[in-house]
Amino acid sequence: MTLSSSKRYLYNCSLLTLPILIWNIILANKLPEAFQAEVFWHNIPLVLVYAENTSRMGVFIMAILMPLGIERPAQKQGLWVYLSGTLIYFMSWLVLIFFPHSVWSTSLPGFVAPAYTPLVWLTGIGLIGDPFYVNLLYHRWYFIGLSIIFLACHNLHTCIIYYRLH
Repeated sequence: MTLSSSKRYLYNCSLLTLPILIWNIILANKLPEAFQAEVFWHNIPLVLVYAENTSRMGVFIMAILMPLGIERPAQKQGLWVYLSGTLIYFMSWLVLIFFPHSVWSTSLPGFVAPAYTPLVWLTGIGLIGDPFYVNLLYHRWYFIGLSIIFLACHNLHTCIIYYRLH
């Protein structure tokens, strides 16, 4: 394997998760107490913990296996969906950080917003990605479907926390 052929494997859809991961690492401790690990992961049913974390890991593994491409019209549209979704996701965090006691932040839709808004940027990644590097059957709906499973678990988890506190 030459250096140039190995570089092509580095140019995959996981690159699109980096801004999200960096954002989460830098700002997670700024979110309200309910989102801190001691509270957020306390007494969550194990089946939900395993389902959420396994599906999350699957989403990231699939992103690594999908080459990043922005040549076709659907991929260009996917880039706009991804960028819009990332902005919406970031905004959902900022409202919770700067206005934690607002009507929006204390409502179910506002509290859970960081859990459901990733659907937009994850859908964008699904539209951008090309068929897997490995010889597996591919369709963008595999990635989007696994993302929906992950987000269903993540949203249920976040709703549990919300109803415990409100």
